[in-house]
This record gives sequence, structure tokens and C-alpha cells, in this order.
Amino acid sequence: MRQVGVLLSAAWLGATATLLLWGLAADRYGERVALVLGLLGSAACLVGAANAGSFEVLLALLVLSGATGASVNSASGRAVMQWFAPAQRGFAFGIRQTAIPLGGLVVAIVVPGLAGSGGSKAAFLFLAACAGVGALVGGLVLKSGDGGDGIEVGSVAQTLRDGRLWRLSLGSALYLYAQVAVIGFGVLFLHDEHGLSDSDAALVIAASLVLAVALRVGLGHWSDVLGSRVVPMRRAGLALAVSLVLTALLAGGPLWLLVPAVALAGGLSMAWNGLSFTAAAELAGTARSGAAIGFQQSVLSGLGVLAPVLFAVTVSSASWGAAFLFAGVLSVIGWSALRPLRAY
Repeated sequence: MRQVGVLLSAAWLGATATLLLWGLAADRYGERVALVLGLLGSAACLVGAANAGSFEVLLALLVLSGATGASVNSASGRAVMQWFAPAQRGFAFGIRQTAIPLGGLVVAIVVPGLAGSGGSKAAFLFLAACAGVGALVGGLVLKSGDGGDGIEVGSVAQTLRDGRLWRLSLGSALYLYAQVAVIGFGVLFLHDEHGLSDSDAALVIAASLVLAVALRVGLGHWSDVLGSRVVPMRRAGLALAVSLVLTALLAGGPLWLLVPAVALAGGLSMAWNGLSFTAAAELAGTARSGAAIGFQQSVLSGLGVLAPVLFAVTVSSASWGAAFLFAGVLSVIGWSALRPLRAY
């Protein structure tokens, strides 16, 4: 269990170290350059992971894969800021953020079968191919916008000192813990505790990802109508907390109740991301949106490093129910922390 938690943390650890740097690179050199270089580097690291001869080498390569692949966050986010007017950005960012659950859906459906027939090597090579295709498509279709004011130190410092950005990032990070708990450990929970096959358990998480796609687009459009990103984000967080409490209460219960609860919690755990992404970019403005997104994602990634390990330790020392309940409590704290930002 703890080794699984460490490996799940690897990509987050690498991304934490580079997200802000990639954001500054996107502001300075443009979205296309940052995205293509990062995804090509990530693909190379995943090919190496497929051939890793030890746990330590695998861990190091996954860290590097996360560090390079992190370029896509700021680069694609900055592109949306360049291309869409404020009244359209919530919807546009919602569509952009569907890439994450859709990618997770593909992984949930394809990777267990690949791993079962070809081992972890086949699974990692598939992920490397996906990163390579992403780099190719990004290089062909992405249009870099203006470079803003480059990496002017005073502008960057002003952005990173903004208390609103700090509060948004920290509140979002508390929501992220729930995402790691349900999406990262849901298959293991349903398999080990309730005897579902890996494929059946993966289908439950796949249902969460389908729900997340709909919620991200719907909440993004709602935020455009309201003229606020944080109000729908807080309501999604409160619904997430309720779903996690329900999952905790049903952790040892009948599958016909537990499975829908897990699927719902998983979908809600990913519903808020696009709103947080949009709010961070808009707080900083287009010219510094790469840096703002990089900072916000760095904070989320920092918790992402700790969350799998902490969740695994909570399960080992207490129970699955207690671990899901703790995730729900953190979601409530995040909901409360975002209250002063309701005007945004």
C-alpha cells in the first residue's frame, strides 16, 4: 500500500518543482514551445520507466515525467486566456479541463488490460505514446499568443504576492485531496475490500470520470452566466464533502449503495478544477496568466505529493471509512477558506 502511495506521488513531486518555471516559460516564449518540449520530455521518461530495472529507477523516472509533462498546464491555460473573452472563459476552461478526466477514462479502460496482458512495460509505453501524440498535435495546432512582458521580475513578484491567489490555491488544494483519495485509490479500495475485479472496479472510476466531464463543462458555463468562478466552485466543494461522508458511512456496506456513492464522489472530486484554473488566470491577467496558473498548480501539486502517502497511512492505521471521512473534512475546510473570494 505505501509503495503504491509513493509511486502515485512521483508525478506530483516532479510537477511541483517545475510548474511555476513552465508558467514563466509560457509567458516568455509562448504556449507552443513550452507544451511541445515538455510533452516530448515526458514521453521519453515514460519509455525509460517501461524499462526500469528497480523500484528506485522507476520512481526517479516518474518524477522526471511529471516534471516535464507539467508544461501542459500553464501552456494550454494561457492559450485559453488568449483566445476567449471573459464571458466565454468558464465554458472554454471547462472544456479544456475535460482532458484530464477523459484521459483518466482512457487509462481506466485501457491500462488494466494492457498491464494484465503485457505487464507494466506495455502500460508505460502506451502512456508514452499518448504524450508523444499530444506533443505532435500541440505543435501543429497551437498558436502562441503575445509574450506579454517576458519575465519582468517586478510583475512576477506582484502576481505571486497576491493574497487572493494564495487563498484560491490553498482552498483548491484541500479539494484536491479528495480527488487523490477517490480517483487514486478507488480501484484498490473496491478490489481489496469488496472483491471486485480490477476491471469492474476500474469501470466505477470510469463512471466518475464521465460524470466529471459533464460537471466541468456545466459548472464552467454556469460560472459564465453568474459572472463568478468561486460561487459554483464552493457549491461543488460542499456537495463533494457530503458525497465523501456518504462514502465513508457506506465503506463497509452493500455494493449496490457503495458503488454509486464512490462514482458520485469521484465525479464531484474533479468537478471544480476548471473553475479554479480560470479564477487563477483571471486574477493575474492574460500577460501573467502562465505564472499564475503555474503557481496555483504548484500549490495543488505540492499537496498532491503528500496526499497519496497520507491517505495510505490513514487507511493502514485506521480504516477506509476514516480515510474518506478525513477527505470530506478537508473539503469543508476548503469550502470555508474560499468564502472571502465569492466576488470573483
